[in-house]
Amino acid sequence: MRPYDYIELRIPAKAQYIGVVRLTISGLANRIGFNYDDIEDLKIATSEAITNAVQHAYKEDETGEIVVGCALYEDRMEVMVADHGQSFNFDETKKMVGPYNENEDVLFLREGGLGLYLIETLMDEVKVHHEEGVTVFMTKYLRGEQVDQDVEPITS
Repeated sequence: MRPYDYIELRIPAKAQYIGVVRLTISGLANRIGFNYDDIEDLKIATSEAITNAVQHAYKEDETGEIVVGCALYEDRMEVMVADHGQSFNFDETKKMVGPYNENEDVLFLREGGLGLYLIETLMDEVKVHHEEGVTVFMTKYLRGEQVDQDVEPITS
């Protein structure tokens, strides 16, 4: 038995389907207990990855698919966005994806903008695999109460 639930979406590489994925991400993140800000971070980062795939993965006359895989753990959500349109084995692909190096020239990702930097800012971990298309692997950890337990309360 896997230690996570896995959900995979296959969408046409068209901008009008980004909203469908955003709604799905929002529902899944809410289900495992993410707060509003973290849900927004997940939606924005995933949207950026999908937008880059829509804009750059396929030629204008080519129809393609984008695969979005989500693994829900007790303490985190992992999202993979693959622009080659092929289904992937989540565990195997996760092993192949390397860490994103901030010092690398990210132009090889065909983004042309700041999308990857935005993704890295919003997510806790970002890894990229770029051999058979581009796969962006993003992790967001579920945070508990964000106030230290030994802080004195303020009284009025």
